[in-house]
Amino acid sequence: MSERLRRIGLRLLVATLWLAGGYYLLLGGEYSALDLRDLGTDRGRIELRIDSLGVVTDSLQAWSDSLEASPVAIERVARERYGFIRDGERLYRFIPVDRSDQERIDRPANRD
Repeated sequence: MSERLRRIGLRLLVATLWLAGGYYLLLGGEYSALDLRDLGTDRGRIELRIDSLGVVTDSLQAWSDSLEASPVAIERVARERYGFIRDGERLYRFIPVDRSDQERIDRPANRD
């Protein structure tokens, strides 16, 4: 009977060591398998962000190059952003109206 108990105890000890090793492999330590999975997901998201920023950088570089080389591009920016006009032209600006101003404009004047 004691031989049988010793074998059962030895098997239980080996199984416990295997389970502890598996637990440590998956969930323990400084970088577990779950942490490595999360790092892979983060890496994919960051690479996608880098690619999109590369597209924005290329677009801004092209805009900068056109502003340095093309007087037409400079004129377009001056007209659109700063409201510059040529001699003989008229500039019409539309100013957004606040809700309180719109109600005052829509209400008929008191003529008492």
